[in-house]
Amino acid sequence: MIDFNDEDSNRSPNPTFDSVLNARLSRRHLLRGGAGAAVAGGAALSGCASTGQATAPAGPVSQLGFKPVAHSLADTVVVPPGYTAQVLYAGGDPLAAGVPAFKNDGTDNEWGRRAGDHHDGIEWFGLDAEGKPSATFSSRGVLAMNHEATTDEKLSSFFIHANGGTSTLPRPAAEIDKELMIHGISVVEVRRDGRRWVTRQDSPLNRRITTLSEAVFTGPAAGSAHLVTRFSPGGTKARGTVNNCGTGRTPWGTLVSGEENWFGYFFRDAQDDARRNDPKMVNAFNRYGRRAGAPSRHGWESGGSEDRFQRWNTGVTGASAREDYRNEFHTFGYVVELDPYNPNTLLTKRTALGRFAHENVSFAVPVAGQPVVAYMGCDARGEYIYKFVSSEKWDPADAQPRNRLAAGDKYLDSGTLYVARFNADGTGEWLELSPKNPAIAAHKGFDFKTQADVCVFTRLAADAAGATKMDRPEWTGVNPKNGEVYITLTNNSQRTPATVDAANPRAYTDLKAGKEQKGNVHGHIVRLAEATPADAKFRWDIYLFASEADADQATVNLSSLTADNDLSSPDGLVFSKATGICWIETDDGAYTDKTNCMLLAALPGQVGDGRRVTLKADGREVSTPAGKPQTPATLRRFLVGPRGAEITGITETPDGRALFVNIQHAGENTKMADIGDPAKYESQWPSNAGYGAGQRPRSATIVITKNDGGVIGS
Repeated sequence: MIDFNDEDSNRSPNPTFDSVLNARLSRRHLLRGGAGAAVAGGAALSGCASTGQATAPAGPVSQLGFKPVAHSLADTVVVPPGYTAQVLYAGGDPLAAGVPAFKNDGTDNEWGRRAGDHHDGIEWFGLDAEGKPSATFSSRGVLAMNHEATTDEKLSSFFIHANGGTSTLPRPAAEIDKELMIHGISVVEVRRDGRRWVTRQDSPLNRRITTLSEAVFTGPAAGSAHLVTRFSPGGTKARGTVNNCGTGRTPWGTLVSGEENWFGYFFRDAQDDARRNDPKMVNAFNRYGRRAGAPSRHGWESGGSEDRFQRWNTGVTGASAREDYRNEFHTFGYVVELDPYNPNTLLTKRTALGRFAHENVSFAVPVAGQPVVAYMGCDARGEYIYKFVSSEKWDPADAQPRNRLAAGDKYLDSGTLYVARFNADGTGEWLELSPKNPAIAAHKGFDFKTQADVCVFTRLAADAAGATKMDRPEWTGVNPKNGEVYITLTNNSQRTPATVDAANPRAYTDLKAGKEQKGNVHGHIVRLAEATPADAKFRWDIYLFASEADADQATVNLSSLTADNDLSSPDGLVFSKATGICWIETDDGAYTDKTNCMLLAALPGQVGDGRRVTLKADGREVSTPAGKPQTPATLRRFLVGPRGAEITGITETPDGRALFVNIQHAGENTKMADIGDPAKYESQWPSNAGYGAGQRPRSATIVITKNDGGVIGS
């Protein structure tokens, strides 16, 4: 089975992150605060924000006040004593009046008016008692979240089909029509009802964005020839969004969402390279993981001659781009923006932020008179870290704009896109991605004549600029205390003793249920420090090496992790604005013989607070700058999820007293052939927690509260 979440298409000669980290940080006096106070976004439906009736805000947490959660293989959500985790919103839940309750037996329809599948990134947008947007009200709001993908073993999204669906081509149109609707984004109103939280099924703010929803392009690539399709001959519109992973909340109060592994949803046949007769464009398709003749993820292109199926065939089939979908592939891979307070607005694809396998977007704390700065990662082995700096300077009045998407136009459609290069002395540069960069203008692999070219084929521009290859950059997060930027690097199964160096010095054998796993199995987190967010230079170190607690501390467990805080494959990473806690989520397949995936709370320090460590591998000596070793006082496990689930997406109420976490794809290792026998499901969550009908596992949002009503983590 092809794993479409494990792309590896970077064949550029650029150095790896590991090959340039052979020197210790040359200086220790790095960024120490000065970022300013957080600016809350949000605005009233008519444009003016309301504070409403707000509970007392939380202050920064100086110590973690909960008992660490132990490892767990149970099919449940485990939280510390004194906390309660409630299932709030699961896949298939109705989002409109009149939509029947979810049967969870594969016969449900109306997916365009239900919660989608695979809950991922999530953001809170407050509402006051009158239903107007509020930056401080904490008992009512809307949750906007991604629905990344769906559980599939062989083509079919088998849990949503009564008999498990069809695992051969062509796929039935009726099955595909369901699957087209379970991807995308949802917005759902929620409120606190006594000690519990509830959703409002008939809220006028409830909304679904699917693969069929109309979207508009903005920024440099809007109207370019690269985006011309039969649906949009002018290259200004697109349909839908797919494989949305991480999210972000803009300073002006909107949702931004990253389109990640969209490449696997498309197909082009084995003769398409020859029909294109354009080696540079073929190179571009290959660089984005879509080789001619490779199978698609779900076979949606096989559903029939109707347009909604044929758009997933991105091969040359007509006389021109206006007559087929040869460019449909290029209409995905962007940061998309949505106004969660206005269901009458369209989804906007912000091309200025580049096209790659986007995870989330994190923003530096905006400062009046300074540019708005966003950080992003491209999630694949050997890919890059990016930064966008707006042309417009931040106006604090835009925290409460009358038109939120117009504010997005202002700050996200014009600016400079950068990619990171790491130097051996512990410094780094942000390399400009534009035709003004001589290395890009002279690139022989693609003709970069305009910024539209750069924005659509960003990976190739980053190759040309000389960016540093990284090991699967996933979520980024900005520490509100000092402005430092954290990036999770999940793992790398291809790391070998012959290729280790400073940033990834661990190539070792890890046993899972008696079977060997090799490489940098558990991943790590890197962090950057800048004098100001718009600077073209930075310094860095490695904050955390993920590891099992019993691994050798001289070669693997370099962060001195214990049973209270060991982890594998850090993925989601979000800093709490209420408390400053850094929440770290895992998407792990390496440690799951001993524990399910987890959520940890951290109180991080700053770049340069650690020491240099030296390792030996196959006779080679490797030196790496490591952050301060961890203790249960600075890092501890807060949650362990049910079987087969990834812990992903996290947001909170402004008072820090309710934490929303997404539990994705519980039971994903169930076999399609066992769809008729619940006893063979890997998981039956959340039905086994008393939520909903049926026994098929579902992705879901949980809300965690402290039993005494206090601040989470304190």
